[in-house]
Amino acid sequence: MWTALGIVVILVLYVIAVYNGLVARRNQAREAWSTIDTQLKRRYDLIPNLIETVKGAAAHEKDTLSAVVKARNAAMTANPLDSASAEKGLTGALNKLFALGEAYPALRANENFLELQRELTDTETKIQSARQFYNTVVMALNTQIEQFPSSIIARMFGVTKEKLFEMDESERVAPKVKF
Repeated sequence: MWTALGIVVILVLYVIAVYNGLVARRNQAREAWSTIDTQLKRRYDLIPNLIETVKGAAAHEKDTLSAVVKARNAAMTANPLDSASAEKGLTGALNKLFALGEAYPALRANENFLELQRELTDTETKIQSARQFYNTVVMALNTQIEQFPSSIIARMFGVTKEKLFEMDESERVAPKVKF
């Protein structure tokens, strides 16, 4: 009788430990996603300042400025996990905006433009790091959910796999460089 009770207690403690591990990993994944979201918001907040700076030096570049605003709005309203293409569109529009710095000496000399460009570059690096960390955490969670016997406990408590942040198919193609 004591042996059976001991086995039941050990089994219950094991289930509790595995469940708590799953909850901890799920919360890590949510926190990692929140970090991505925070960095994306920072980027979205920097873009209007950059546009205003460019307007002064290159006012006749309305098409480029409009493209950046349109891409920013599309990326802000999209779920970045499911719409890497919106983020790619924003990055492309920002690259065109930064290219204006090469065409306009006044823009290259503008300290505000250069600082905003540095901040956006730094933010892009942080976004990439946050996405990589998110994928690492999600992979650990998904692996634990798939492994036996934690898969049984995950199913019992409704813990489901998270989606990895993946590149858009068009981003997998190497860019062509022409001189």
